[in-house]
Amino acid sequence: MSELDSDPHILIVDDDERIRTLLRKFLSRNGYFVSMARDAAHARRLLDGLEFDLLVVDVMMPGEDGFALTRSLRETLATPIMLLTARGEADDRITGLEAGADDYLAKPFEPRELLLRINAILRRVPKPQPKTEPPKTLHLGPIRYDMGRGEMWRDEEQVRLTSTEQALMRIFSGQPHAPVTRQTLIEELGRDHGQAQERAIDVQITRLRRKIETDPKAPRYLQTVRGAGYMLVPD
Repeated sequence: MSELDSDPHILIVDDDERIRTLLRKFLSRNGYFVSMARDAAHARRLLDGLEFDLLVVDVMMPGEDGFALTRSLRETLATPIMLLTARGEADDRITGLEAGADDYLAKPFEPRELLLRINAILRRVPKPQPKTEPPKTLHLGPIRYDMGRGEMWRDEEQVRLTSTEQALMRIFSGQPHAPVTRQTLIEELGRDHGQAQERAIDVQITRLRRKIETDPKAPRYLQTVRGAGYMLVPD
């Protein structure tokens, strides 16, 4: 916890009271301030009045499930989201990432692994930069990306980025016009290696392209370099 700011605020959304309580006790002992919600509707009420550093959301909830809640929240919320589920299949993991989740952990899991995943996600969130620092801006057609603040804008409207999308833009903007391999992205994002993780990177790239490109299927600015990975090509 020493690498992170003190007392990050986490919201646990799970219909199982026993799991909510266990996670709250464990995370509280490890330096987090924890709030709990019993379902999606309860979570929305808390989000209306409070700000959180990360959401831990169970997929298998009655009513609005974790996939639907994540997909809906991503329309207005950039807060990192980790999904928990009893299903560990790759297709479910990809569904969660496509919905906008930053990470996905299958039950049963060791609490220590959850803690490590949470720490990794929060480390990827860009730290606020001093406002006196001259902005360094990349232009991607109608999009401009402020490298110093990690912010993306379309005209006067800010484009909301998830923590993973922010991390990807930080990586790509640090070496524009240079290919970045999938393996490098996996390592930079703190993910385990494997084909499933390479596919997860592809999903995140697809989601980022939807926010950058006029035609995401024919990308102009976030290009695929055959055999080498991906490359950011600003104007």
